[in-house]
Amino acid sequence: MNSSFTEQNNKTAEAIARLKAEIEAADAVVIGAGAGLSTSAGFLYTGERFEKYFPDFIRKYRFEDMYSGGFQVMQLPPGELWAYWSRYIYINRYMDPPKPVYRELFELVKEKDYFVLTTNVDHCFQKSGFDKHRLFYTQGDYGLWQCSRPCHQKTYDNEETVRSMVLAQGFAIAADGALTVPEGAALQMTVPVELVPRCPACREPMSMNLRADDTFVEDEGWHAAAQRYSDFLRRHSGLKVLFLEAGVGWNTPGIIKYPFWRMTHEWKDAVYACLNYSEAYAPDEIAARSICIDGDIGEILEQLK
Repeated sequence: MNSSFTEQNNKTAEAIARLKAEIEAADAVVIGAGAGLSTSAGFLYTGERFEKYFPDFIRKYRFEDMYSGGFQVMQLPPGELWAYWSRYIYINRYMDPPKPVYRELFELVKEKDYFVLTTNVDHCFQKSGFDKHRLFYTQGDYGLWQCSRPCHQKTYDNEETVRSMVLAQGFAIAADGALTVPEGAALQMTVPVELVPRCPACREPMSMNLRADDTFVEDEGWHAAAQRYSDFLRRHSGLKVLFLEAGVGWNTPGIIKYPFWRMTHEWKDAVYACLNYSEAYAPDEIAARSICIDGDIGEILEQLK
């Protein structure tokens, strides 16, 4: 057992050293980020964090985690629905993650020519220093609303209304932006009717700008980011590019994982790196130009420093 553990440690150390060298040598770095990166940063949707901000919903409706609760509340009255979602949005979009994983990733690539493609919707990249013009959020943003129909292709910033919603429920917002529960406060499970968002054009209910079905709005900002990403790939085609995949699972492999594999295979000077907890691997066709490191991404980034 000890010899196997030592051997694995040696392999990991070698892979990390190789990845560090590839980052330094790369003409460009394309980061592909999935939910595992935010999990490593401490944005957990279960356990203590869930219990702290949703105790009343857990008691009344027996919600088991934030994610599934987001679907269950769709059957509730608008006041309760937005009480739940405003808490959800605030802690996952307007609060900083507990761990500095995104900032450490930024420090690693900030001197490189980089671009980020992500399915995450929590805005952690921009909050951690990444240039917003080098980011493409393919699946939406917790900070945006859209018409639920939708009657037009436009999105709306929700920060001011979300702050009003959580304050109306009895929460407080600390100086550092953290959402807190005042001692002895009795939280309200609803928001005032005047805060329930409606489309300014057709007056239908607003919904989250999250890709769940064919009603997802791809606004001007979305298309501009998609074009910048396409242009970045075109300019660097055939150069020494590192495709750095972090925390990408199998929910939507066609967005990041499969294209990264394909481009690594087609671009003979490209290298593919996969950082993932228990799912770090690459196809045989690109194995010689792949670096797969199994482990917590935050710990891997610490070693890369």
